[in-house]
Amino acid sequence: MDAVSSTVGVEEEFLLADPQTGAPAAKNEAVARTAEEWGIALQLELTRCQVETSTDVHTRTPELLAQLGRLRREVAACAEENGTRLLAVAVPPTVPGRFPVTDTPRYQRIAEGFGMLAQEQGLCGCHVHVAVPDRETAVQVSNYLRPWLPMFLALTANSAIYRGVETGYASWRSILWRRWPSAGPPPYFRSGDDYDARVAMMLSSGIMLDEKMVYWDVRPSIQWPTVEIRVSDVPLTVEETALLATLVRATVLRARMSLARGVTAPPVAADVLLAAYWKAARTGLDGDAVDPVDGRILPARDLLMELVDHVAPALEELGDHPFVIDTVAAVLKRGNGASRQLAAFRQRGDVGDVVTELANATLDGCRA
Repeated sequence: MDAVSSTVGVEEEFLLADPQTGAPAAKNEAVARTAEEWGIALQLELTRCQVETSTDVHTRTPELLAQLGRLRREVAACAEENGTRLLAVAVPPTVPGRFPVTDTPRYQRIAEGFGMLAQEQGLCGCHVHVAVPDRETAVQVSNYLRPWLPMFLALTANSAIYRGVETGYASWRSILWRRWPSAGPPPYFRSGDDYDARVAMMLSSGIMLDEKMVYWDVRPSIQWPTVEIRVSDVPLTVEETALLATLVRATVLRARMSLARGVTAPPVAADVLLAAYWKAARTGLDGDAVDPVDGRILPARDLLMELVDHVAPALEELGDHPFVIDTVAAVLKRGNGASRQLAAFRQRGDVGDVVTELANATLDGCRA
């Protein structure tokens, strides 16, 4: 199997915030216009306080990391040009009662069809696309990825402060996001036809308005020949985003190695998987984790190292093993986004300190 053909691309969602108060700023259209003038393509998200960047397709992690940094730096400048601050955070630390919905026909239909679910969003995630040869492979790879989804969430947890208080969760975004009827861990699918039948049922019942509302945390991409992993909070730093993308890519490659030998993924019980999700959202990297495969309880950091060991053959083939080892050690030493938010907040109980920490860390490693 040619590892280089297993290309990767990343989408990062960001919050636009008022520079003084840290409150969400409904200026995504203005920021996107400025970005377009500068030759940067930004996507508008459901609420007007969010923007999304997309990288090119990459074969090497150093180039991906460089582009992630460049995009953050340039979009932060576009935000500043429009009187806002770019924050890599998965929920706003301080928020209004409702978020204004972006004025596009599709987003307005979602707001009408799903009520307060749409108006209490402002949730920022990170989506990793990894190339696969066909849609059937994407579905089978998704089955392999299911047990590791909680670990990807724990690694990137970055939403511990919301409405000016501690939520008690490392990833409060994950808890809020799963209120959508089409969100969360996907079922185990026997085939692409099985997947299509489940989606058709959800469309015909009105649970989803269109296929773009397949919000499962891993899915075959609607637009590209990729499998798309959507479980993560937007990571606080570009280094953490590159780490996530590299681990996801290696896990996909490892799954394809198994499929090439005729070995399909074993089913994982839905209730155990949900328990693992809750633990990951609750404590991130700083507590215990549930291994969805066998129900073991062990420190999240130990399970993270088991993931690294599991994908080591793929990492070696990709040339990314040293980067992953070094970056995992750095994240475990300084903490992920959730840990850094809590450390900033607990100094004085001032959410402004959290916003400052987020703003500075968003551009860590992004300087020209």
